[in-house]
Amino acid sequence: MRSRTAAWLAWSLAALSVAIFVAAGALYVLAQSARSPGSWFTVSTVSETLSFVSFLAFPLVGALVASRRPQNSIGWILLADGLLWMILAVTDAYGIYGVARPGSVPYPVAIGTIGDQWLWMPTIGLLGIYLLLLFPDGRLPSRRWRPLAWLSGVVIVLFSVAEGLAPGPLENQGGVRNPFGIEALPWLPVAGYVVLPLLPLCILASAVSLVLRFRRAGGEVRQQIKWIAFVASFAGLVYLIAMVSQLFLIPEVLGSGDRLPPPPIWLELLTSVAVLGFGGIPLAIGFAVLQYRLYEIDVIINRAIVYGTLTGMLVAIYVGGIVVLQRIFVSLAGEESSLAVVASTLLIAALFNPLRRRVQVLVDRRFYRRKYDAATTLAAFNSRLREKTDIDTLREEMVGIVKETMQPAHASLWLRPHTADAKEDVPG
Repeated sequence: MRSRTAAWLAWSLAALSVAIFVAAGALYVLAQSARSPGSWFTVSTVSETLSFVSFLAFPLVGALVASRRPQNSIGWILLADGLLWMILAVTDAYGIYGVARPGSVPYPVAIGTIGDQWLWMPTIGLLGIYLLLLFPDGRLPSRRWRPLAWLSGVVIVLFSVAEGLAPGPLENQGGVRNPFGIEALPWLPVAGYVVLPLLPLCILASAVSLVLRFRRAGGEVRQQIKWIAFVASFAGLVYLIAMVSQLFLIPEVLGSGDRLPPPPIWLELLTSVAVLGFGGIPLAIGFAVLQYRLYEIDVIINRAIVYGTLTGMLVAIYVGGIVVLQRIFVSLAGEESSLAVVASTLLIAALFNPLRRRVQVLVDRRFYRRKYDAATTLAAFNSRLREKTDIDTLREEMVGIVKETMQPAHASLWLRPHTADAKEDVPG
């Protein structure tokens, strides 16, 4: 495919995705207002909307990658996955609006079923299997991985067909029976449940292929894989924390009641952060494939480890300080006091910088030992530099520092001298 044709096709698909997104947003607002007139604008609604906006990164980054690297299938997979996300959103909003206002739109149940029953498996499969399996050059690691690619495609098709044609009520459509269901084949739901466990196995195998590619690859491919591994791990961890918190803090979720209590605001925000993290996956892929500021991922990982650890420590100190001080106030004055919160806040403010420096040193020593040693050597040389007056000694020491920290094959130092002896070469 010519580059101009590829660019036109890629940006046309991206524009179509944006148009579908706008339509989905309008239908979502209408559906929410129809279901809860006058009270649909809530924190949950805003967080869900902002979270879904992040999924626009899939088609937009996909168009950017596909237009610049048309031979790399990663860009086209991002485009296809982004288009599927948008179709899922618009069909879901369309179905909800049609059920909330009967007769307002034609075939609400049938169109809503397209996303709920037919398309969610291909959407997850493209993201969780093929992006990992083909990243970063759009090709399989080797021919040995072809069976996995074919098996994943068969699993996606079989489950989508079984789910789409399964007879029975639709939970997201008010219990209406599946209009595409074949009543003469009641075993289709069971077949779908048999095929479904193969999906996480295919995702796990694709992740293993990425790990093996990382171990065998050179420096540039390693940096590319670090981008997607870091973002995907962050999103998955936050989402897991949100799900576990929901199960422990809202035990009614495991029950069979029809009306569940609304989750706390912080849990909704945590879930939104997890969804935003998944939306950051295409951004990481775009950085990696286009090799834009590729090597800054080490700095990002370093800062994430430092500030993640620091945040956990400060939260533990803050909560522990409040609990301990409140008990002290209760034992002394017989009642709780807001001074506990004030004192804990001041303690956190005082400990922030000292703790950050200590955590930074600890992380550098543990995970970035070579860079930490180089930085320590340079800092020590910088302090000695202020006391040096002998040019020859300074020159020899400077070349030695360069060899120790950067380990080049050859090191040379040129000075702007007043003598003929201006250059000294030191073999590495």
